[in-house]
Amino acid sequence: MKFLLQSIIISGLLSFIACAQDKNPINTEHSYELVVSELINPWGFAFLPDGSMLINEKEGRIIHFKNGIKTEIKGVPKVYNRGQGGLLDIKLHPKYEDTGWIYLTYSSTEGEEKGGHTALMRTKLSNDSLIEKEVLYKATPNTTKGQHFGSRIVFDDNGYLFFTIGERGNRDENPQDITRDGGKVYRLNDDGSIPEDNPFVDIENAKTAIYSYGHRNPQGMVIHPETREIWTHEHGPKGGDEINIIKLGKNYGWPVITYGVNYIGTKITDDTAKPGMEQPLHYWTPSIAPSGMEFISSDKYKGWENNLLVGSLKFQYLDNCYIKDGKVIKEERLLNDLGRVRSINQGPDGYIYVGIENLGIVKLLKTK
Repeated sequence: MKFLLQSIIISGLLSFIACAQDKNPINTEHSYELVVSELINPWGFAFLPDGSMLINEKEGRIIHFKNGIKTEIKGVPKVYNRGQGGLLDIKLHPKYEDTGWIYLTYSSTEGEEKGGHTALMRTKLSNDSLIEKEVLYKATPNTTKGQHFGSRIVFDDNGYLFFTIGERGNRDENPQDITRDGGKVYRLNDDGSIPEDNPFVDIENAKTAIYSYGHRNPQGMVIHPETREIWTHEHGPKGGDEINIIKLGKNYGWPVITYGVNYIGTKITDDTAKPGMEQPLHYWTPSIAPSGMEFISSDKYKGWENNLLVGSLKFQYLDNCYIKDGKVIKEERLLNDLGRVRSINQGPDGYIYVGIENLGIVKLLKTK
């Protein structure tokens, strides 16, 4: 009887591990070129006006890649390199050639509590060093938990800066509470000041930088090339990864509503929808563990125009999402099994560049 019971338990565990595998087909009409080799975790990267790259390695290094040569940048802020925390996204000011500002998100130990939380900094680059460093936002309180720091950065057409912070593994307190950091999309002016029309500026004790709330761990954010809306994706638990269109002051539901369950299979909630909470444009079950996000807006990829690209950490491919009438109607695998896709950008030459863990940055090439 004991042996039978053990067999049932083991069988159940194996079924749990093996269930619900990703079934997206592989697209074979593409290849790639390795542009930057020997990177560990290229969490974010940005193109400078001369076509060279600044690459954030999660462990806390910034690499300037130009003409095939890597130069390590000095003066990088100290990061809390724990779990999913470290040196995260990087973005140039929309008028970089006039301002020189570079924006970084990273996990910071600044503050009285042990551990770290997500921070936003702006800085400038001079002679391979970061100078004029200004911390524009530092989330509180610090915690030694290693999960859900976010974080991506975008600028909209009005020059506002948006960035994301995950709920830091505290789903019961942070995402639904606008007086607490975490599980939010934030909006600032480019100097770190609070826009006067942010949704919660008149709410007592609210974090006035908040633009939307009820998020779990958004690691993708991009501006739609035609509608100019802000699109994000975020990690669900087991199932329930989401794509959302971000709107002023809206509540995206986590953890009150979700299409996911706990990692052990138990329910988080019985609800997938409630009044006053936004529905995702798309969700994945099983979770693909999304990171990085970019629309194709160039003419380099015939038949893929305006497709949305999302990296899959779990299944190790680039998800090519075809969208029609506000819905994802088809998905397919690009760069299949090349590695955990961490970051995606369309370069100034119109080609898509993809940061892949333990490999580097590759350029996506369409062969047909």
